[in-house]
Amino acid sequence: MNRINFIKFLTTLCCCLFISLAGLAQSRSTQPIQVLVSPDKPDWTYEPNQDATFKIQVLKHQVPLHDVEVTYAVGPEKMQPTDEGKLKLKNGSGIIKGKLSGPGFLRCEASVAIDGNTYRGIATAGYAPLEIQPTQTLPDDFQEFWNTAKAKAEKVPMDAKLTLLPERCTETVDVFQVNLQNAMAGNRLYGILAKPKKEGRYPAVLSVPGAGVRPYAGIVDLAEKGIITLQIGIHGIPVTYETGLYEDLRNGALRGYPFFNLDNRDDYYYNKVYLGCVRAIDFLYSLADFDEDNLLVWGGSQGGALAIITASLDDRVKGLVSLYPALSDLTGYLHNRAGGWPHMFRDGSTDEKINVSSYYDVVNFARYVKVPGFYTWGYNDDTCPPTSYYAAYNVIDAPKELYLVQETGHWTYPEQQQQIREWILKQLGK
Repeated sequence: MNRINFIKFLTTLCCCLFISLAGLAQSRSTQPIQVLVSPDKPDWTYEPNQDATFKIQVLKHQVPLHDVEVTYAVGPEKMQPTDEGKLKLKNGSGIIKGKLSGPGFLRCEASVAIDGNTYRGIATAGYAPLEIQPTQTLPDDFQEFWNTAKAKAEKVPMDAKLTLLPERCTETVDVFQVNLQNAMAGNRLYGILAKPKKEGRYPAVLSVPGAGVRPYAGIVDLAEKGIITLQIGIHGIPVTYETGLYEDLRNGALRGYPFFNLDNRDDYYYNKVYLGCVRAIDFLYSLADFDEDNLLVWGGSQGGALAIITASLDDRVKGLVSLYPALSDLTGYLHNRAGGWPHMFRDGSTDEKINVSSYYDVVNFARYVKVPGFYTWGYNDDTCPPTSYYAAYNVIDAPKELYLVQETGHWTYPEQQQQIREWILKQLGK
C-alpha cells in the first residue's frame, strides 16, 4: 500500500470511529449463529395501541434451528420488560407480541446459549416516533447563558499554531495538526486540518468527534475534492500520539468525563467542549483560503450532538449532518422512559444536576437550529436510545432530511456513509 492510499485508509478508518464498536456485535455477519428478531411491519413503525408481532429465529449457517429454546424480553427500550420468559422455537421460529399505548419504542430482545456462547438479537418497533416530545425543560435564561459564555470566550486570544504533518500529506492536500487556545487562557483545542494545496478559496467542513479519547487522522478524501476539513478532539490533548496514551487517559484521568462537574453549569465538562466547537469555527474563518460562506458541521453520537449544538450556537454554520445524537433528552429516565447517552439519570439524581443538564441537552439547542440538516439512524440503537434523539429531532424547525435504516443500531451501513458524503458535496456545490 503506497503512502497516499494509506492516508486514505486512515481517513476512512477515522470516520468510521463515529460507529460504536459495540454496535458491530449487532451485525449479522460477525457471528456464526444469528438470532433474528423481525417485526411484522416492513417499516417497523406502528400506531399507539397497535400490536407489534415479532418473529424470532435462530440461524446456524443461515439455516433455522428447530426445537431450540430462547430467552426473550419485551418492553419500552432501556426500561424494565413488560413481558419476559422462555420460548421454544418449534418449526424453526416463534412469535412474541407487545404494544405501546403512546409514542415511543418497544424493543424485543431474544438470546440463546449454544456451546457455552450466548447470542443475542433485537428488533425495535417505533410507535408514532415523530410525535415524541422532550421531557427536558428549557431554562428561561438558556440563550442568555450561552450568549454570555460565547462573548467571554471570544475575548480569549486564539493563539493558533499549525504543525505540518508531511507523512499525511498527499499530492494535492496539505495536512496539519492544529493547536488553538480554547475558551479560557491556557486551555487548548487540537485537531487535524486538511486543505487543498492549490491556491483558491474553498468551502469547509468541521468534523466533531464521537465519545471517547483517541487520535485522529484528518479527513483527507474530502480535502482532495476541494473542501477544507478540520477534525477536532475535545480533551485538550494533541491528537497525533500513539494509541496507548489515549487508552491510559480513557481508563484513567478522563474516565467518566461526561459527568465531571455536572453540578455546576459554568464548570461542567462540556462547557469548554461546546465553546471549543465555536472556537474551531473561529479558526476556519481565520484561513485566507476559506470562502467564508459555505461551512458544514458533521458528527455521530457525541459528535451528532455537537453538530446540532454547534449549528445552534453559531450562525456561521450553514448546514449540519448528525448521526444518532447523544446527550439528547437526558431527563427521560426521570419520566419513566429512555434518556440519552450517557444515561446520567438512570438511577436518579440531584436537582442541581438536573438543572445543569438543561443547559447542555441537545433538545434545547435543537429548538434554535435554523439551517438544513441531514440525519441518519436506526431503531435498534442500544447506546443512544431512539426515544431520546427523536425528542430532539422533532423540535427542529428547519429543513431536515432523515435517512432511516431501521435495523441499524449504534453503527451505520456503507450506504448511509455514502448518503452523507453525497449530501455534503451537494450542499457545498461539489
